[in-house]
Amino acid sequence: MATALESHPGGGGMIFAPLGIDGDAEETGDSPVVLLSVLAQHGQVGLCFYDSGDSSLHYMLDTPDDLELHLLARVVQEVSPNVIVTSAKQERCMTRYLQELGLNPDYKPEVVTYPYADFGLEVGKQRLLSAHVPFLPSSISERDKMSYLSSCISFDSPLMLRAVGALLKCLDRRRVGVELEDSSVGVPILQFHAYTLKGVVCIDQDTYSVLQIFKSELHPSVYKLHSGEKEGLSLYGIMNRCRCKFGSRLLRQWFLRPTQDLEVLHRRQEVIRFFTSPRNSDTLNVLQSSLRNIRNIPTLLRRMSLSNTKVTDWQSLYKTVCSAVCIRDTVRHLPRSIRLFGDIGDGFSDDLHHVASLIRQVVDFESSLAENRLIIKPDVDPAIDEKKRRMMGLSAFLTDVARRELEHLDARIPSCCVIYIPLIGFLLSVPRLPDMVEKEHFQIEGLDFMFLSGDRLHYRSQRTRELDDLLGDLHCDIRDMETAVVTQLQNAILERSASLYKVVELTAELDCLMAMSSASLEYSYTSPKLASNRSITITQGRHPLLELCSPVFVANSFQSAESAGRVKIITGPNSSGKSIYLKQVGLIVFMALIGSDVPAKEAEIGLVDGIFTRMQSRESVSVGISTFMIDLNQMAQALNSSSGNSLVLIDEFGKGTNTVDGLSLLAASISVWLRKALVDCPHVLLATNFHSVLQLGLLPSSSLLSLLTLETAVDGDELVFLYQLKEGICQSSYAANVATLAGLPSRLVRRGVEVSELYRTGRPIKRTDRASSDEQTVRCRSVVERFLSLDLEDKDLDLQSFMQDELLPSSGGPANNS
Repeated sequence: MATALESHPGGGGMIFAPLGIDGDAEETGDSPVVLLSVLAQHGQVGLCFYDSGDSSLHYMLDTPDDLELHLLARVVQEVSPNVIVTSAKQERCMTRYLQELGLNPDYKPEVVTYPYADFGLEVGKQRLLSAHVPFLPSSISERDKMSYLSSCISFDSPLMLRAVGALLKCLDRRRVGVELEDSSVGVPILQFHAYTLKGVVCIDQDTYSVLQIFKSELHPSVYKLHSGEKEGLSLYGIMNRCRCKFGSRLLRQWFLRPTQDLEVLHRRQEVIRFFTSPRNSDTLNVLQSSLRNIRNIPTLLRRMSLSNTKVTDWQSLYKTVCSAVCIRDTVRHLPRSIRLFGDIGDGFSDDLHHVASLIRQVVDFESSLAENRLIIKPDVDPAIDEKKRRMMGLSAFLTDVARRELEHLDARIPSCCVIYIPLIGFLLSVPRLPDMVEKEHFQIEGLDFMFLSGDRLHYRSQRTRELDDLLGDLHCDIRDMETAVVTQLQNAILERSASLYKVVELTAELDCLMAMSSASLEYSYTSPKLASNRSITITQGRHPLLELCSPVFVANSFQSAESAGRVKIITGPNSSGKSIYLKQVGLIVFMALIGSDVPAKEAEIGLVDGIFTRMQSRESVSVGISTFMIDLNQMAQALNSSSGNSLVLIDEFGKGTNTVDGLSLLAASISVWLRKALVDCPHVLLATNFHSVLQLGLLPSSSLLSLLTLETAVDGDELVFLYQLKEGICQSSYAANVATLAGLPSRLVRRGVEVSELYRTGRPIKRTDRASSDEQTVRCRSVVERFLSLDLEDKDLDLQSFMQDELLPSSGGPANNS
């Protein structure tokens, strides 16, 4: 991984660039080149890479990674980049990873580091806008180009966007693929592809949000308002029963990386099946109690390597190792056919017992806590014991010395004592007499004045000097000797750190699976069957979150075969449960793909490589495009990125624009899927209130299409939701009934029904700014009654004024058009 130091004009620093590559150097050979750009910050990794073979740019959404960057290592292993681009200002984990990569004799990619400024977010967006995308017209405006690019690449992953900016700079500097072209010709980007690790299910941030897999909320405690967020009502929130922090972290990683690897999923399922068996509930409780004492071993070992441990750290390590031994002993009595149990039985070696024994034999925790420093137990080091015995007998001995010293002091001094001060030694301490005002008054014949402390004077005498020579600095000697013993103990433990890291790995996995087991027991989940085919069957499925909030929940089934019914259109009135059903299916499939039990009577889940959604409209200021454009981007992702193994959930697409255009876009999108080859058509579940898409026959006939509705019943004017899925089409939206249930005034609802009927039948719609027939009747009756009450023989009666005021009121009155 040879690099050369190159100055960068205007870059504000230096660049480490591969020899013979950057600058004006040309690529050698005709083989495709892969350039990977990566940025790791605060436990997240964002990356992208360019493949010169097909001029494609691949991007991966920002993803959590551990301190060892195992996820990045998997990406590098799969992609095998020729060049890795990263920031000169990087975290220690990235530096360590690149150093280790350079030690690999079989694979040594070239590394380019650019100044941190080249990884700016706005810089990345501007470089992306300026990129050479040949299939876009040259006259396209910046705004339109941004709208299009937002459908090709996610703008919600800032680290990835920053990595894109640096990658595009590297491509332009190297002229990858266009070395012989004119300098005005840019490096082409012909395709954009979302990249996921092999076996990892593709799920974007919108899907995580709309399915409520995660939900962050502000912490209610006034003391934690500035320290972050807490998990709200979410799938992760109800499943996280982990007893230790790194168990919770691993569970979050599983949620963020659902997998298609059947071996991994079966490994998780067999543990969950064991702990959900009623006869193993006691074992579950014992192991969870032991897990409470498992502490953060990597942090403890790191402090130990820096000799920066506290007494509480040693306590935590001792409890952790003892609990790990207890877990091992318990697991060794469990079936070895379950792979995790076998790994724990073998992986928790006798090193753990040895470490626990060392700490127990060496460290005196009671004394250590009292003195707030590590104290060594007796019988560990005879030399330390001897010095401590001398320290313990020192008090009586010093009292006898002080008595003899007092005999030689001035008779005015009533008392004295001999004290020991670490690092200073033995001193004679006497009370300050009233006439000792100035410093010159402190001098006593035969004594050397040292210092004044409070009302006591401290001196060195011949006897205290003899004590220093005889006993030395006992306190410091003991500390130094104990420190040496602790250092030996630390080294002995660090030599066995591999066994301790194994504890972290396996107990985290055990913690996650027992947490899932606890949730499964509490919520009556079922173990799904995982298949290698392309079908999905769910019998009496339930929404895992809504069933906790609703006193009654109606279960519904879902079936999508390999050859039929893969595109399902659900119609039904608003509030009938269409959106809940879509989310329910998505959540059950997701839970199966992390190895969890699912809320259903039975379930068989085939291989799903991605879950795509267009369900919840959202605003975005990061891109500067409209809400409907974001909806279109989500639909474009579902259309362009889904495969025959994907699950696509679409809810009310097209309602963000006028009815005709929305209906047209919806029908066209469904037709794309229906016209696909059987192996390329994903599982599509689509809910809509555009009944015309079916009533007008806008879709091609296909065995892939299945029509469903959620059952309702009308009792007089009242609409009753039964929430039961059945085959068929909803003939009415029941908008008036739903509006009445929502509390809209009945007069408003009646007028709405009237206008809807007139519009549907093509009849003219009359204005409502004139009085209704009932109001006119009431007014006419009032006028007649007042007229009959008039005294026509009254000479003062002005009949003309009466007629003017009552029958012909000024313009704007209710009788104006009567």
